[in-house]
Amino acid sequence: MSEITFDYKSVLPQLPEEPGVYRYFDETGEIIYVGKAKNLKNRVSSYFYNFNRHDRKTRRLVINIRRLEFTIVPTEYDALLLENTLIKKHQPRFNILLRDDKMYPYVCVTNERFPRVITTRRMEDKSKGKLYGPFVNSRAMYALLEMFSQLYTIRTCILNLSEENVAAKKFKICIEYHIGNCKGPCENRQSEEEYNKEIEQVHHILKGNIAPAKQFFAQKMQDSAAKLEFEEAHQYKLKLDFLQNYQSKATVVNPAIKDLDVFSIVSDENSAYLNFIKVINGTITQSQTLEVKKKLDETEEEILTMLIVELRQTYESKAKEIVTNIPLEIDMKAEIAVPQIGDKRKLMEMSLKNVMYFQREKAEREAIAASGATNKRDRVLVKLKQDLQLKSLPRHIECFDNSNIQGTNPVSAMVCFINGQPSVRDYRHYIPKTVEGPNDFATMKEVVGRRYSRLMEEKAELPDLIIIDGGKGQLSAACDALKEIGLYGQIPIIGIAKRLEEIYFPEDTLPLYIDKKSESLKLIQRCRDEAHRFGITHHRDRRSKNFLISSLESADGIGKLTATKVLKQYKTISNIKNAPEEDLIKLIGKDKTHRIKEFLEKES
Repeated sequence: MSEITFDYKSVLPQLPEEPGVYRYFDETGEIIYVGKAKNLKNRVSSYFYNFNRHDRKTRRLVINIRRLEFTIVPTEYDALLLENTLIKKHQPRFNILLRDDKMYPYVCVTNERFPRVITTRRMEDKSKGKLYGPFVNSRAMYALLEMFSQLYTIRTCILNLSEENVAAKKFKICIEYHIGNCKGPCENRQSEEEYNKEIEQVHHILKGNIAPAKQFFAQKMQDSAAKLEFEEAHQYKLKLDFLQNYQSKATVVNPAIKDLDVFSIVSDENSAYLNFIKVINGTITQSQTLEVKKKLDETEEEILTMLIVELRQTYESKAKEIVTNIPLEIDMKAEIAVPQIGDKRKLMEMSLKNVMYFQREKAEREAIAASGATNKRDRVLVKLKQDLQLKSLPRHIECFDNSNIQGTNPVSAMVCFINGQPSVRDYRHYIPKTVEGPNDFATMKEVVGRRYSRLMEEKAELPDLIIIDGGKGQLSAACDALKEIGLYGQIPIIGIAKRLEEIYFPEDTLPLYIDKKSESLKLIQRCRDEAHRFGITHHRDRRSKNFLISSLESADGIGKLTATKVLKQYKTISNIKNAPEEDLIKLIGKDKTHRIKEFLEKES
């Protein structure tokens, strides 16, 4: 099916120009999409009159439409609420669905006589009592429960403490009473009124309002002290200190902010990522980051609007102020703003940092899975690909380093890493041919040009990544070499500067700082250090060889050519001394052999 079969030309003129919710049905009568609109006629018409401008997924939705229904509502906000309800109820296949694989826990304060404080993952338990949450961080939830056990004497048993059962003396106090964790309501040793005062404080704390609980214990402490009950007053003081200590560990933003909801969103082609932070009385009480898969060509504004409604309902937020990282032009029964300065701006940036980290981590996990990485070596390569934003996995890396000491015997080294490991047989040494004196930039340009000109002539495999030991200057010289041979832009190339281990990219003045603990940076450093070691070794060998050549040249009648020829054959002075005279005669002649032997005997 590739064309619209729905008779939209006769239906669209009848649509009202008012806020509402529309529903699309397929040929089986199933709802396949639910949408909201400030103007029903304009919104629905855009699907059909702009058919060819839509993306592939939206066109697929339109060609499946067989019937349309709509509901007029008073405001756009009412349309949002109705849309949210219908999507949850019908779960249309073309709508974004907020399904989370994790069932986050809630704290439930039961509605029974002498309420209990329990945890649950079942939303159906709303009938059992008041639910608080969800708690994305279960450690925070259990820290709260631990605090309640320290502050209050709330029962943990599951007994039915009805008035009839307690009056009939059906139950006996347990060990919890004897160790001071319960005051024995099962034997009517604690009144319901006294018990409920503690439960009231629990409700306040779970709502994020810790002030009433602090006032409660402060008043109890003062009352006990007035009655000269100093031991009891001390116990209340300890509980007040415990509560204040707990509050000091909470993330306090600014007490002047009061209640606030913070939302940030980023997206890519397939998904949107959102972070929600709930602030009550200047303290962050809840935070959640989630991903939603795009079904059609939804904008960030459309997705964020829907998620704000959903998350505020889930967390039962009634905050009158919402801050986001993108502007929204819709009435949410709350003030919506994109803060530019101050604590609210810092909150929004914190939220955005969380959501971007979540997106990056997901991308890394997917890249590892897509690459088939099953070991640490592959995971490091995938991380390096992510950090440097490479198009392919850097399985073949080549790294260059220059070595010279006080301008003498300059050499360059190239080391090769295959699949994150040194490939020693592919290492290369270079002695500059066109550069005189200690000129790092010119040397780097010559060596890089020679290396890749030869690979192109031999039609050999080019690396996936080139690393230059040095900052912007050395990197620029290497890039000039690639430009001259027509390879610039075809091979990713970076420079690593030693001072702060910053990574430089061509034509970018700002360096990249990879986390010092990152395995990808450690691989880059390992390549750099290996190139430096290999270059220094060759440099020392050259200096030693030149020293030996100079020493032999000191012999009468022995020139540089002869000295080089002998050292090339015997490597060391010791070997020359011990070499049979007839072998030396065959190599350089009788006269020069006698001169060298005589010189070495005098020097020993």
